[in-house]
Amino acid sequence: MYEYELHQIAVAELIRRADEQRAVRRAVLAARAARRSGQDDTEGRVGRNRSWFARAA
Repeated sequence: MYEYELHQIAVAELIRRADEQRAVRRAVLAARAARRSGQDDTEGRVGRNRSWFARAA
């Protein structure tokens, strides 16, 4: 029984670490997306695409 409990604790620890790693990855990706959204002029790019489609139609 003791080994089974140690195994359960080890599994729980692995799950906790994986959850922490996922949270860190999400935070890094969110920060990267925030930086990129500040740098990219996506509205201007969409506007140019819209005008191109308007001419093509």
